[in-house]
Amino acid sequence: MKLLLIDDNVDITVMFSKYFKLRGHDVSVANDGQNGLQMIENGKFDVILLDLAMPNFSGRDVVDRLYNSGKMDHHTIVTLTASSVSDDDKVELKKKGIHSILRKPIDPDELLTYLETVKS
Repeated sequence: MKLLLIDDNVDITVMFSKYFKLRGHDVSVANDGQNGLQMIENGKFDVILLDLAMPNFSGRDVVDRLYNSGKMDHHTIVTLTASSVSDDDKVELKKKGIHSILRKPIDPDELLTYLETVKS
């Protein structure tokens, strides 16, 4: 799989990136939402892992930009968050085209298994 990890926590992106690469996947990383959005617009990824809570330009901002430009349908986005997400927010994100919302922390093996099912 070709994966894009967008998370402001460098420890998380380094760990997941190393883990996914060891499992034979192609991984790109962005540590802020603005850079992540540029990578989405300029590349093609099987799955995008997007942190919702980032400073300055959040995962929600990324989703809103893609949705408002009509580009959400071209991407499979799985969000990750350590924050609680209300049921209303979940509904809104799903309406905008988010595939799923997962809670951090998450076991890398479980995450990879989940992503493989998302792409199959």
